[in-house]
Order: sequence, then C-alpha cells, then structure tokens
Amino acid sequence: MTPASPAPRLIIRTPDGGHEIPLPVPGSPAQPLSALLAAHHHPLNTRCGGRGLCRACEVRLAAGSIRSIDTNETIHAPATIKACRHAMNAELQTQAVEGSINSAFRNPHSAFIEIPARALLRHEPSVVSNFRIKIPRSLDPLAPPPASTGEPWLGAAVDLGTTTVALLLCDLRTGETLSTASAFNAQVRHGEDVLTRINLCAADPQKNLPVLQSAAAGTIQQLLEKACSNASADLAHVRSLVVAGNTVMLHLLAGVDPSPIGVFPFTPPFLGHRRLVPAALGLSFGGSAPADAHLLPGPAAYVGADLSAGILVTGLLHDDGPALLVDVGTNGEIILKHGPRLLGTATAAGPAFEGAGLASGMRAVDGVIEDIRFSRDPFAQKLSLIGGGKNAGQNHLRSVGICGSAYIDFLAEGRRSGLLNERGRFAAPPPSGAESAFITHDDARAFVLDPRGRSGPVLVTEPDIARLLQAKAAVAAGIATLLDIAGLAPADIRTLHLAGGFGMHLDLDNAIACGLLPGFEPRQIEVVGNTSLGGALAVLQDRGLLPEIARACDLMESIELNLQPAFEDTYIDQLALP
Repeated sequence: MTPASPAPRLIIRTPDGGHEIPLPVPGSPAQPLSALLAAHHHPLNTRCGGRGLCRACEVRLAAGSIRSIDTNETIHAPATIKACRHAMNAELQTQAVEGSINSAFRNPHSAFIEIPARALLRHEPSVVSNFRIKIPRSLDPLAPPPASTGEPWLGAAVDLGTTTVALLLCDLRTGETLSTASAFNAQVRHGEDVLTRINLCAADPQKNLPVLQSAAAGTIQQLLEKACSNASADLAHVRSLVVAGNTVMLHLLAGVDPSPIGVFPFTPPFLGHRRLVPAALGLSFGGSAPADAHLLPGPAAYVGADLSAGILVTGLLHDDGPALLVDVGTNGEIILKHGPRLLGTATAAGPAFEGAGLASGMRAVDGVIEDIRFSRDPFAQKLSLIGGGKNAGQNHLRSVGICGSAYIDFLAEGRRSGLLNERGRFAAPPPSGAESAFITHDDARAFVLDPRGRSGPVLVTEPDIARLLQAKAAVAAGIATLLDIAGLAPADIRTLHLAGGFGMHLDLDNAIACGLLPGFEPRQIEVVGNTSLGGALAVLQDRGLLPEIARACDLMESIELNLQPAFEDTYIDQLALP
C-alpha cells in the first residue's frame, strides 16, 4: 500500500521563527493569503482594506506558487507579492523547501513564505495612561454603587481609536485604577483609516457594517476580559462602560452606517450621548445585574467624542485661553479656545506619522528606531531603538524599522545637519561623511540608517520625505488657519495641549524645528497624554461631567478647512522645511 503523501502545507518564516499552516483543500473557495494568515493568528498590515493599493502586506514567496486574484496568473517563486491580492490552496504547485528552514518544518509538499517584520500586525500597544485630568471632579459614578452592599462595583473607560483601543478598569467605590489593557483595533485588518472603512460600508453596508461592528466590539470585549483577569476581578461586577472615540468609530461600534459622513454635507446619523445595554453593542458584562454602556457625544463629523473628552479633561472648556488642543494622529484634530469661542477642525494628515506608506515605517514596537541624532563636519549619526540599543547603524543592532517620532527627528536633524534642503530633497552634494549611506531604492534616492536591519536595510527615501512633509504641513496649516480666523499668532497661545500617544514620544524641539508646530516654543507646549481615555474615565467616575462634555459639543464651531480661502496657500507654504 502506497503511503499517503503529506498534506500540503504553507510554511512561513517571521522574525521570531518558523510556522506551518495547512493549505485549503482542493475545491475550497479561494481566499487571499492575508486572510489565510490572519485565520491562523498571523495578521498582516492590510491598511488599504485589502485592495492592493499599498505595499504594507508584501511578503516574499520563496518556494511554491500562488495565484493573482486580479489577473488569475500563477506566480512562481521567487517573487515578492501583496498578500491581500494573491490566493493559495492545495491545488497550486508546491515544491521541496528542505534546507530553507529548520528541519522541523521540512515537508516535500509545501510552499514557503517569508514575512518581514514591517508586514506583520503584531504588537501589544501600550496604554498611554499617564493623562492628566485637570478639572475638579467628584466620585459620583454613572452607575452609583448601592450603599447597602459591599459587593465589587467596577467600571471601564475605553478609548476606541482608529488604530489602537485602550481600556482602563476602575473601582467605582474608590476611584482606584485596577488594570489597563490595549490592543490593535481589529478593524485595522479591513482598512487603516476611517475613509477606507466608510467606503467599505458605502459599498455594501449589509455585508461590511456587521463585520466592522463585530471587530470593534470584539476588541473591547477582549480587553475588558484581559483587564478583569489581570486585576483578579469578575466580569459580572462591571456595571458601566464609557467609550470615547472619533465619530466614525462610535458609529461602527453602534452598528450605524457611517456612509453619510463620507459625502457632502458630511452629516452624521448621530452625535449625541447614547446609553445602551451591553448586548446592543455586542458586549457582555455585568452578569444578570443591570449594566450599561455609554457613547460620549461629539461635536461634528470629523471632530469627535475623543476631542470633546480632551476638551473636558484639559479644562479647555472653562479656560479663556488662548489655548490649543492638538492631537497629531491620522485625522490631525485641532481645537482652539479663545475667550467664549471654541473652534475645531480636522486635517487630512494621514497615517504617515504611524509609519504607514513609508519604506521602513512601522508603529512603535521593540527593535524600531525611535530617536535619531545627526551631527556634521564630518557627518555622523546616533540612533536609539525601542527596547534598548543605541547607534544601531554603527553597531549593527539589526533594527526592524522606523517609528513616527523618529521620522520627525529625521526631518529636523536632516535639515539642521545639511542632509536635507528646504524642499525636503537630499542635498547635493551630501554632507562630508554621508556619501556612502546613499543607495537607490525602488527607483528613488534613499538614505540608509541601518544597513543590516532584520528585514533588509532600514532607510528613508525621498518619496517618504514627501509624504511626511504633506502630513506635517496638513497639521501646521490647520493650526495656522484656526489662529488666523481668531486673529492670533503662535506667540499669543498660552498653552498648546499636545494629546495622544504620538505626542508622548515627540522631541518637542524637533517638532518645532521641522515645522510641525511652527512658531511655538517648548515652554508653551504641555504633553497631556491620552485625553480621550482620560475624558472617558472622568465621565465614568463623575456623572456630573456628562452635561459639561455635551456643552462643549454645543459650543463648538466646526471649521471646514477646504472652505477657507487661504488654507491651500498656507498648506503649500508649510510643505517647506524651515
């Protein structure tokens, strides 16, 4: 009797080792390689929604073959492919990969994929929990604990971000923080930004809206269970949950189609406070006792509850100012308080500050370059990595990529050292001592920071710089436009509250020097952390703040930058490096 051939397998190699995945059986529906990997706990960065519009999910096919979803062409190894637009199953050719990987993974009927670190969607985001709540508050929770019993009475505050979700579990009797947890928003697998997710809903709301709703709810549920486990607490004792987030995220969590937000006149189906039973959001907590979930109110389509929460906890509502609240994220939200006026806007900064669309861009994980310093005459560099390690380019510590704060350093330090000119192009000739660091990458000039990165050279290209300049110009022009409307200059601002995780890691001198925060001085800037999570916690613990946050929404004047006559010229001016 002839022994059965080994079942065809997909062998993958990631920076942390090798893994085997069974291939779908012949005749089964084709699915993208990215979906196959995600189903086996190796999700990739499909930030464009799996439409093949970016290169974030590129992997190397080292052995075997795969089919293009777009052309139906069979691609044979070796090849670099977009995992979201190629499918693999057991009917496709496989080949021996013995010797390519550890012998434990040898199989004569296999295909072999190498996944670089930057394509993997795998890290545990840290909770930016050192926010400051600058307003006085009482311990008078939304779900008041009964005095007659001493049973645990818990609540959770949630920042539902486009990329990351953060949760804080607290004791509603004492106000004590018990545990924190955070994770990627599982919606990232379906699209990295809010516009991609809006478009998915617009294309097929019956199919895609439940998928996105379930992804958001599943992420929150996972974090709630993790936080309870870490605190040795019972999920049944959680009585109240408060969620802050941008307007699109709250619509998706509520299962409400956000498509109207994506088309003129950009009218959200709802903006006000919503109180719901957990099951209405796909959540489970509280046991058999009454429990509720609250979605905080937001002012406008693109200035959401995350910003109204920030207005609350920074004290901006009762501050005559002039003061700014700036969240340098994908949506680049900006709030200006000047006397009785509260102006708000959002800029199309895009995800470049999170490393998206950049040759070596990554989010903040261990092994990523987080700090860059250049010196001149002769040119030299010093690099620092998250998780430890300095001078990666010189000592070959094998970095995995570059995070957003380091890109800000690159712009400022590059201009200061003579590596970059005012248009963001590499200077010609380059500074003495920098000549050997230049290569051509994808037909573009590139500067190599670490020639021996774990997945190849870690570098910055001129197209990368162009994207970064567009992102920083969007934020800078948004700030300048609000100031112009109010008749103010940067020097008039008493405090610029810099919010969000990205702001926590910025070198303020470099943020000013590269023009991200143009015309300001470090003494004016106060880094305030995750004010979205802080605002959700404040309302959770003091129900008297709910009318305050609603008042902030009512006072807000939403400014549409595209309707401001001077915005385009201001944006173009801000594209330069000072």
